[in-house]
Amino acid sequence: MPILNRAAEMQEEIAGWRRHLHANPELNFDVVETAAFVAEKLKSFGCDEVATGVGRTGVVGVIHGRLGEGPAVGLRADMDALPITEATGKPYASRNPGRMHACGHDGHTAMLLGAAKYLAETRNFAGSVALIFQPAEEGGGGGNEMVKDGMMERFGIAKVFGMHNMPGLPVGRFAIRPGPIMAATAEFTITVKGRGGHAAMPQATVDPIVIASQLVGALQTIPSRNADPVEALVVSVTKFHAGDAYNVIPETAEIAGTVRTLKKEMARKAEERMRALCAGLAASFGAAIEVDYDANYPVTFNHERETAFAADVAAAVAGEAGVHRAIPPLMGGEDFSYMLEARPGAFIFLGNGDTAGLHHAAYDFNDEAIAHGVSYWVRLAEAALAA
Repeated sequence: MPILNRAAEMQEEIAGWRRHLHANPELNFDVVETAAFVAEKLKSFGCDEVATGVGRTGVVGVIHGRLGEGPAVGLRADMDALPITEATGKPYASRNPGRMHACGHDGHTAMLLGAAKYLAETRNFAGSVALIFQPAEEGGGGGNEMVKDGMMERFGIAKVFGMHNMPGLPVGRFAIRPGPIMAATAEFTITVKGRGGHAAMPQATVDPIVIASQLVGALQTIPSRNADPVEALVVSVTKFHAGDAYNVIPETAEIAGTVRTLKKEMARKAEERMRALCAGLAASFGAAIEVDYDANYPVTFNHERETAFAADVAAAVAGEAGVHRAIPPLMGGEDFSYMLEARPGAFIFLGNGDTAGLHHAAYDFNDEAIAHGVSYWVRLAEAALAA
């Protein structure tokens, strides 16, 4: 089946909401204006309940079906932007300097609002739909905050589904896989404390730059020599700071970076090996090395039954040829993972077409994808809650 006629009719209206959100991006949990905009729209649609302040600044709208009692299904969109200076040149470009919707959360929010409007008009299902608008996906763990705030229990959510746009995937197509679809993430900062001194007399120093340089190479042995070659594990050093002068060996050096993996066991092993390597180098050079390791988002793990269900719904919108049911997992992180740990569900990608990549200053959500996303949400809710 093609996209819903009503979704196509609403596309320009929804695109207007999206562009308003794009012009007014907010970061992390500070999505006050965005959350207020969402709550006002949900109330105007006639949602049976609109709860604000869920997980600090999240919003949940509830719509009851007209076909009787039943469970609640959760549909989630993220609301926050990124600390990036926009370079699209669009008339609706960011009005907030240094902030930008560079990941399409404006589109995600607008599409779920469009689905909310449709579902509130028709209510062609049994049970309830919980429309979840989440803050702080970009590193703040807003999904975890909403779960810890009791969202699943409060709204009786039995299953939960998420969607994200994907540049490079043609508009109107979907991609999904069972099992791990996005990686667990961790950030680390390693501080090497040596003994500074004159650069012409290195024998009187414990050079932290030399030690940190060896550590950068040593860390690459974690994925290459401690992980099975068929396992996905990334250890990337992305920062190196040390020294201020040409003729001074500094006291300290600092490196930092990220670890990505698709298995909890591999994430634990990576941390263990990192600490062991640091301890060994510290002993070898007579330095002190401190490791600050922050295990962040868990693996985004799609439940098998719900993944098959979501793929079938996507095929009802895009046709079977328009659904990639076994996309390779991505090593990016996603805090919808917390919701999938709390309830069965699935995370799917929606084509954004030939656009700039996510987190790029020239990125823009493709409004041509709106009707496809809205149709997916509506058909999913109606199928999941069929009488």
